[in-house]
Amino acid sequence: MKKYINTGNKDTRSGFGAGLTELGQKNEKVVALCADLIGSLKMDDFKKNHPERFFQIGIAEANMIGIAAGLTIGGKIPFTGTFANFSTGRVYDQIRQSVAYSDKNVKICASHAGLTLGEDGATHQILEDIGLMKMLPGMTVINTCDYNQTKAATLAIADHHGPVYLRFGRPSVANFTPENGEFIIGKAVVLNEGADVTIIATGHLVWEALLAAEKLEEKGISAEVINIHTIKPLDEEAILKSVAKTGCVVTAEEHNILGGLGESVARTLSLNSPVPQEYVAVQDSFGESGTPAQLMEKYQLNAEAIIAKAEKVRSRK
Repeated sequence: MKKYINTGNKDTRSGFGAGLTELGQKNEKVVALCADLIGSLKMDDFKKNHPERFFQIGIAEANMIGIAAGLTIGGKIPFTGTFANFSTGRVYDQIRQSVAYSDKNVKICASHAGLTLGEDGATHQILEDIGLMKMLPGMTVINTCDYNQTKAATLAIADHHGPVYLRFGRPSVANFTPENGEFIIGKAVVLNEGADVTIIATGHLVWEALLAAEKLEEKGISAEVINIHTIKPLDEEAILKSVAKTGCVVTAEEHNILGGLGESVARTLSLNSPVPQEYVAVQDSFGESGTPAQLMEKYQLNAEAIIAKAEKVRSRK
């Protein structure tokens, strides 16, 4: 089933940087704002090539969101950049009032999301941001899986009118989706077809889901793997079509079990086609300091955890 091959580990934040650089050349309406983290968000090239369209706001994230909302009034397409924790939790009121409620065309781009922020520890490892953002009316929520998909998503959201939350990460992870592939907001991607269990993954857990599917196949279990890069709007049709075949589902995400992808899938299933579901997610706790690999293993966000949940959920059918 090896349809997808890791072409070399790359960080998803660099995919954002590459996409933003390309947008700077293609769309003069695109402007970028950063909260004193240019290097971390890979916004260097955009600043270098388009200094008149780059705004260094400093450590004033709430002010950055307000400025971004104002820039849309003049027809600009602002991309804000800082860590996921500061992009959401710190400025939630400003996003709610000035962006979401007002339906402003702001692209909130957030790096260093989840546990894989690593050594900076629990204060910076936001695990509830997907829940915060998907609850805002009109907010599109995207969580990409690799460098190529992050670049494609960055390009796509510039053409989408309305507020967007784009979530990506710090560590180098497998880069396996097609280069220059099409990114359709709200359209899930079936990476592997299967008949025994559906594995629905997002972000860094998509590659782990593919690894899990390979090992499950060795055990005689056919796993369907779906990459849900857009958590809102959710591709309910793809989910329901898959579970109609498999009769059970595992969701996998680098996020709190409360409020994330798993809950969105559970709601869809409960309203349309209730089937057994198991969750691979952080179990309602904060993170801690450690390397990304150590944390993903300790909090059971890996292929082994997905395999265990797949076997468990099949026994519940």
